[in-house]
Amino acid sequence: MDFHKDYDVVVAGAGVAGVAAALAAARRGCSVALIEKQALIGGLATSGLVYVYLPLCDGNGTQVTFGIAEELLRCSLTYGPFDLSERWGGTAGAGFDRFMCHFAPAGLTIAMDGALNEAGVDLWLETLLCAVETSAEKVTAIEVENVSGRGRIGAKCFVDTTGDAGIVRRAGGEFVTSENYKTPWVMENSPDTRQYHLVDSVHIKVFGAWRDEFLAGYPLDGKSVTAFTRDTWQTLRDYYDRSYRDGFSDRHHLFPVHLPAMPQFRKIARIKGRVSLSDDQHGTYAADSIGLYADWRKSGHVWETPYGTLLPQKIRGVLVAGRSMSTEGDAWEVYRVIPAAVMSGEAAGVAAALAAEHKCEPGELNVADVQDALRPNGIKFHLAEVGL
Repeated sequence: MDFHKDYDVVVAGAGVAGVAAALAAARRGCSVALIEKQALIGGLATSGLVYVYLPLCDGNGTQVTFGIAEELLRCSLTYGPFDLSERWGGTAGAGFDRFMCHFAPAGLTIAMDGALNEAGVDLWLETLLCAVETSAEKVTAIEVENVSGRGRIGAKCFVDTTGDAGIVRRAGGEFVTSENYKTPWVMENSPDTRQYHLVDSVHIKVFGAWRDEFLAGYPLDGKSVTAFTRDTWQTLRDYYDRSYRDGFSDRHHLFPVHLPAMPQFRKIARIKGRVSLSDDQHGTYAADSIGLYADWRKSGHVWETPYGTLLPQKIRGVLVAGRSMSTEGDAWEVYRVIPAAVMSGEAAGVAAALAAEHKCEPGELNVADVQDALRPNGIKFHLAEVGL
């Protein structure tokens, strides 16, 4: 090995779930490393150009998700022209909007970096997760590679926010993959943005409606990842070929300025956890809930999130947050998005910090202690706490 470092908590994957986990653990006084394979943080929200921060409310005027999820929503507005709707607070579809916003991806990147720096997180960019060391099914270290060479990074506890259950998979844990539908987003601009509403001029455009058909291919196979990405580019070429058929004659024509820097898979791999959320479990009480999240597609469906969804069935010493946590069916659709990832990331970061402090496994923690550590951040765990 060319280098060796040890921390209290290591978070792999600096998407929004990883950022939240790193912030939560560092703010409890832990030494924290955040490992990211790209030169950007934020994952699909930033390098993936998915620039909409979905709702923190139930669609009927009640906020249900708090803590770092709300902090990063407001953080996303720091460097950009967007804002929360002044019509937030009533029933969606009845003249009111939901508690959500658009944001500038680059603005969110640099704002989150400021928060990580203030919290003292040791950020490792352009660093690829290559292998996982285990002892008796416990993760003890990860091997990474960057321009310094191959290195070993150890920790008292790990958080897997890779988006594809990278630590758990490499440690031999059980996981499930999913097919993906094609919803390409691209950033556009216009020679004269005065001719367009702000969100329609300097923005990220999705081409066409959400498609019912799924794309063939395995998201954990290198050739399939390439094929998925190139198929997206073909969709964009087809669109612009139609749009530019007569040439760029209209000076107000929108044109592409940036493409996603990562495959826009909505689902790749998720763990089989000690507990799994499945279809129609919204409104269900979970004694070990670590946060609430509402369905972003419809009003009135709010989920309590069991702590067990963050814990792999067999692999110890690691928690999983974001779109790889243990959800299935329609629940996976609900939880794969930005605010749910942040909510689960914060809980995983706090639990990892507690496990490091108490020198125990995340699965050995008293969930009441995790809840007590989250509560000062404003987290609500049960429907009754928000009047539902």
